[in-house]
Amino acid sequence: MVAIPDSARPVLEGPNLAHVVTIDPDGAPQVSCVWVGLDGDEVVFASLGPWRKLRNLERDPRIALSVESPALNQKGMREYLVLQGTARVVTGGAPEMLQELAHVYLGPDVRFPPMDDPPPGSVVRITADRIGGVGPWTG
Repeated sequence: MVAIPDSARPVLEGPNLAHVVTIDPDGAPQVSCVWVGLDGDEVVFASLGPWRKLRNLERDPRIALSVESPALNQKGMREYLVLQGTARVVTGGAPEMLQELAHVYLGPDVRFPPMDDPPPGSVVRITADRIGGVGPWTG
């Protein structure tokens, strides 16, 4: 496990969409766009449904994600963070996490999910094995 560097935390805690890559049964990559946050040194996201990314992670917990930063480096290139790690899917808690993340991504007065009695869904918790990309978190 690799600790999330302080320099990477604003990217993972801000309103920056993450592209999550899981592995389909045939070995092909499967990409989803998700809201992410941090819980200590774990990157977290939530899902209300039994989507393909969750089925993939339950079968093979390897995961990669990339997040674009709003910052530009000294050369004028957009910074981005790439994390490779291991995920675990925890049943329940998705509506509560999505509500927290909605305040970051959509605003403080948003109600999300926008439905009465949403399903419990799942929370995905990712521990980092490697962090890279372009930005101060690369060392």
